[in-house]
Amino acid sequence: MMRSLFSGVAGLRTHQTKMDVIGNNIANVNTTAYKSQSTTFRDLMYQTTQAASGPNREVGNTGIGGINARQIGLGVQVGAINTNIGGQGSAQNTGNAFDIMISGDAFFVVSNGMENFFTRDGSFYVDGEGNLAMTSNGYKVMGWQVDPETGDPKPNTVTPLEIMNESNMTYAPAATTDARVTGIVDKNDTAVNSSSGRMINLEFYDDKGYLYTAKFSIHSTGSEGRYYISLEDILDSGTGQSIGDDMLASVTFGSTMEVETSISKSCTTDPTLVGTIAYTMTTGTPPGNQTIGATLNTIGADLQAAYGMTAAEAAVIQSAHIDAKGRLVVDQQTGSIKNIWPPASGVTVTPTITSVTIPAAGGGAGPTAGVGTYTVDANGNITAGTPAPNPVATLADIQALYNGFTPGLEGVKEFRIEPDGSLTITRKEVEKSANLVFNAETGMFDNIAGNSEGLITLGLSAAHGKFSDININFSTTQNVNNGGSSTVGAAKGTSQGLGSGRKIGELIGVSIAKSGIITASYDNGMSKCLGQIATATFANPAGLEKQGDNLYSATMNSGEFDGIGSNIEDGGGYMQSGVLEMSNVDLSQEFTEMITTQRGFQANSRIITVSDTMLEELTNLKR
Repeated sequence: MMRSLFSGVAGLRTHQTKMDVIGNNIANVNTTAYKSQSTTFRDLMYQTTQAASGPNREVGNTGIGGINARQIGLGVQVGAINTNIGGQGSAQNTGNAFDIMISGDAFFVVSNGMENFFTRDGSFYVDGEGNLAMTSNGYKVMGWQVDPETGDPKPNTVTPLEIMNESNMTYAPAATTDARVTGIVDKNDTAVNSSSGRMINLEFYDDKGYLYTAKFSIHSTGSEGRYYISLEDILDSGTGQSIGDDMLASVTFGSTMEVETSISKSCTTDPTLVGTIAYTMTTGTPPGNQTIGATLNTIGADLQAAYGMTAAEAAVIQSAHIDAKGRLVVDQQTGSIKNIWPPASGVTVTPTITSVTIPAAGGGAGPTAGVGTYTVDANGNITAGTPAPNPVATLADIQALYNGFTPGLEGVKEFRIEPDGSLTITRKEVEKSANLVFNAETGMFDNIAGNSEGLITLGLSAAHGKFSDININFSTTQNVNNGGSSTVGAAKGTSQGLGSGRKIGELIGVSIAKSGIITASYDNGMSKCLGQIATATFANPAGLEKQGDNLYSATMNSGEFDGIGSNIEDGGGYMQSGVLEMSNVDLSQEFTEMITTQRGFQANSRIITVSDTMLEELTNLKR
C-alpha cells in the first residue's frame, strides 16, 4: 500500500516540474530570443518480487515453461528538460541599427570583462565609452578589430568592439591625386573658337581638406581635330583669390608651346585706315571707289546717293571722312544735321584696307602697318612681314588699335592685318599648355601631349607640400557634333571614385552588414570599417547552460569556444540590422501541454486519495 502513495507523490512532483517549465515558457513569451523548453518523463526504479526463470528443457519435454519477472514500479521522475535551441523566433522590426537578429545556429559573443557568454539577444546599444553592449546588462559585444594595413576585419581572439572611439568620429582629409576630363568638344562651339577659349574648372583638395579650383581653357587651332588646353590660374575656393604668381610659377602642366590659333581683334574707331571702299547700289549707277581716310571737302552726287543724302544736306558739310565700317563721318558742318551717315538701304559697303595708320604718342599720325602677315620675336619685335614692317617696330606700337589686345599676355608669335582692318593672331606661345588631339575622321580621342592613354599630370607638389600631383585622364573626350555646344568638363577622382581627395569627414551614420561588419559613413562621402561582430557555433548548442539575462555558457557537452569564433556567413547564416528575434514559444502548444499536465497532476493526486482511503479501511479492521 505504501508504494502507491509514493508513486503518487513522485507523479505530483514531476508534473509540478513540468508545470514549472510550462509557466516559465509562457512567462517568456515576449522575451527577446527566448528559446522554449519542454519536459520529458522517465519511470523511476522497480521492486522485483520474483525474478524471471527459464523453461525446463528436460528430455521428452516433461519440464515446465519459463516465468517472467514480477516487478512493481515506484513512480516517475523527470527524464530531461530540453531547450528548443534551434527553433528560429519570428522577426520584430525595430528600426534601430543596433538591433540585430541572427538567422542560423550561431550565437553572439558577449563578455562581462572576466568571461565570455553567448546569446541570441541582439538588442545592443553604444555605451558612454563607445563600446557596443547589450541593453539589458551592459555586457560588451565581442568581435574582430580592423587590420590597419588592409582596413578589413582581421579574425583573431575576440575583443570588445569599441566602435565610437575618437579616431572613428572623423575621417581624415586627403589630397586629390586623380581627375578626369569627359564630354564633347564641338568644333562649332563659339567659346572654343574665341580668344578666351572654353573654360573648364577642376576642383581638388590639399592634404588638409581645403578646396582649390584649377581653371583651364580649351582652344581651337587651324587644323581639324587639333586643340590645345592651357592652365590659366588656380584659385583658393575659400577666398576666391589666386594662389599667387610665385606659387603658380612652380606649378607644371604640359609645356610652353607655340600653337596655331585664330584669334580676331576688332579695330577700334581711333586709327586712320588707308584704302578704298567699293559701293554697290541696287538702282542707279554705282559710284566710284572712295579712298578711306581721305578728307572729303565736297560730297558728290554718287556719295549723296550711297548715303541717302539730299543735295541740301550735303551742302552744309564742310569736311567729312569714311570710317572702317563704311560710314560717312562729318568732321565739320554748319547747321544741325547728322554727324554720322550709315550707308543707304540697298547699298553694300565692302572695305578694302591697304594699311593702318597708328596714332603717335601725344596725338597725330604715327607709323603705318600695311595689310599682311607679321612674325614676332621673343621681345615683341616684328621681325618679318608682308609688306615690310618698317616703320612699325613692336607689337606695343599697334596695341591701342585693337580691342582687348594685350601683347605681353598673349605671347603672340605671328599675326595678320586683314583687308577689313581687323587683326588676327595666327600663332602664339602659351605657357602650361598641351595639345589635345582627336582623330579627324572619327572624332574619337587620340592623344593629350602625345600620350595616347589620355594621361597628363598637373604638377602641384613642387608649388607646396600640401598639394599632390594630379593625374588627369582625357581618354573619354570626343570631338563630335553637339549642335554647336560643348559639354566638356572636369571632375576630381577616377571613374571608380579613386584618388578624388576629400575634406575632413564627420560621422553621420553606422550600418551593420549581413556578415556582421560594422561600417561608418561620413559626410565627406567616405566610409570605414569599424570591426566585425564575431559569432560562436557549437556542436551541440542544446548543451549550453542557461545563465539568465538571455545568456548561455559553454559546457562539456556543448563543446568549447575557441576564443576566436567564426564569420556567421561561413555557416550559411546572416545578420539582419534593425530587427530583433522574438521568443519561439508556441502558446497553443503550451496551453495544450498545460491541460495534459493538469490532468496528470489530478490523476496522481487521486492515487494518494484512494490509497489513503484503503489505509483507512485497513485500520478500521481492528474495530
